[in-house]
Amino acid sequence: MAKLTDRGWHRGTAPDGTGFIRAGYGAPVLLIHGVGMNASIWAPQIELMKNRWDLIAIDILGHGQSPLPPEAASLADYAGQAIRLLDHLGLDAVSIVGHSMGALVGQEIALDAPERVRSLVSLNAVFRRPAGLAQAVRERAAELNGAENPSGTDATIARWFGNPVPDRLVEAARTTRAALQSVNREGYARTYRLFAHADTAHGDRLSGLAVPALFMTGSQDKNSLPAMSAAMARLAPRGRCVVLEGERHMMAIASPDTVTRRIVDFLESNDGASTSARPAMDTAFDAGEFRRALGSFLTGVTIVTAIGPEGEPRGFTANSFTSVSLDPPLVLVCIAKTALGHPVFSTSKCFAVNVLSEEQRAASGVFASKSQDKFSAVEWRFGPTGSPLLAGSVATFDCDMEQLVDAGDHSILIGRVREFSHNSSQPLGYCRGAYVSPGLSQEALAAAPPVMEVGAILEDEGRVLFLETADGFVELPAGRGLGSPGDTRSLRGRLAANAIKAHLGFLFAVWDDAATRTHVYYRGTLDAPHSSDRQVRLVDIDRIAGLNIADAAVRSMLARYVRECREDAFGVYVGNAVEGEVRPLAKPAAMNTSG
Repeated sequence: MAKLTDRGWHRGTAPDGTGFIRAGYGAPVLLIHGVGMNASIWAPQIELMKNRWDLIAIDILGHGQSPLPPEAASLADYAGQAIRLLDHLGLDAVSIVGHSMGALVGQEIALDAPERVRSLVSLNAVFRRPAGLAQAVRERAAELNGAENPSGTDATIARWFGNPVPDRLVEAARTTRAALQSVNREGYARTYRLFAHADTAHGDRLSGLAVPALFMTGSQDKNSLPAMSAAMARLAPRGRCVVLEGERHMMAIASPDTVTRRIVDFLESNDGASTSARPAMDTAFDAGEFRRALGSFLTGVTIVTAIGPEGEPRGFTANSFTSVSLDPPLVLVCIAKTALGHPVFSTSKCFAVNVLSEEQRAASGVFASKSQDKFSAVEWRFGPTGSPLLAGSVATFDCDMEQLVDAGDHSILIGRVREFSHNSSQPLGYCRGAYVSPGLSQEALAAAPPVMEVGAILEDEGRVLFLETADGFVELPAGRGLGSPGDTRSLRGRLAANAIKAHLGFLFAVWDDAATRTHVYYRGTLDAPHSSDRQVRLVDIDRIAGLNIADAAVRSMLARYVRECREDAFGVYVGNAVEGEVRPLAKPAAMNTSG
């Protein structure tokens, strides 16, 4: 193939007729494609990795230039083909990266010939398909007869990329379609029939997988579900799961930079599952942002989640959560040994901590109960480790299990945070056996006299929203009382008039002016892009001091706000327009509800 030769790749054929591509230099890596593809589908990875690795991309049996598999083929036939190629090339041991069917072949090699495999990456692998999905795959396999099937190709593209195909995936879909249209139809049919039944082939064997193994899929892959990768990583002694947000089945060519970076980080580690050799990317956090995310846990209610051995979501309520270290980023949570979920969480490779908001009080109760179907009561998605992340949480920390510590009648789960998120919603508090609210109730404000001024410091990625006045000054959004969107004099009415959608969070300041009028200001966040009206401005926090603000009390409050942003230590101002005190946000003693 001249195009491949022009790239500096070698296109070869082994004595048994196996076609392959070889490029680059360094430690050897065997690339095994999925059903319907061929070795050239790995072109993005070859280009990105060839300067540091010796890459061998194989045409599996019945695909590309390789001969047909037996009519009743097994995974051992495909694994044997790959081992013969390694023998032909004089390679004793390699790392293996397999996609879909290729991931199953890679696992077969690692299980049957572990001395030939240094590490294993399984991309978009299938494992113990749910009944409905298994039936659909097997029905498609039964319909294959080796004949051309354009409608089948269209259906495959729709499953893998969406219908219609998003603009950003058009080129990847075109490449995939070309491979599907060029594949040997009989080779495709024989391979797909095996693939349709091979999802259970390694169910009882993965616990014996000796090599470091990475199981990676996309959150939107409807064929190779995140729960499958999480379950495989849980069973493999040195397994690890990664779920890429928004990615689908063909993520290796749809988002080659992201996927290849994850592969490279894994291959570069001496032991892809050890805590001492984690990729640097796992801890490349902004320390201030990480500290602020941890600070979202005011008095403490969380739901801790993981994936069970059968791929099922598991979770329990706990407020025994705390930060342990910023570098490396570590958190811990405790679980009672008598808890029903203890066997799952004490053996899990990863878990997630979801810090609850006030709106999630009901969820806290559900996950503290012995309900058999807790997750039906909440909206959730798979996080990067495959652990469930709950929608509406104040903060989430998606963790690899760093250490399990035996502590009396509890076990301490110490997690290394792989990814986190946080916002300024009101957290759910718990103290002395009851739920508490950390701030002045907005419901109370709504019932307060309309002469009270209620304002907000609304944040958006390091900027604060201001409104320009007719006389050239700027001011924070404020109004007479909290009010409603239809009351133009109230705070909510002013926000609605300027098409500003915001969420009010913590109470920030309360004071009385000389006329004995009360002023209440909240911190909050913008929920949506603000109006394009020139009277609405977003100002960087570091430039607030230079603004033309008429009210001296507001200027003083904003000076404190800027200072506390830099120090990351917020309090509540209580006093009058001239003097008062800043009271720190207290943290009552946490109570463990993890039993």
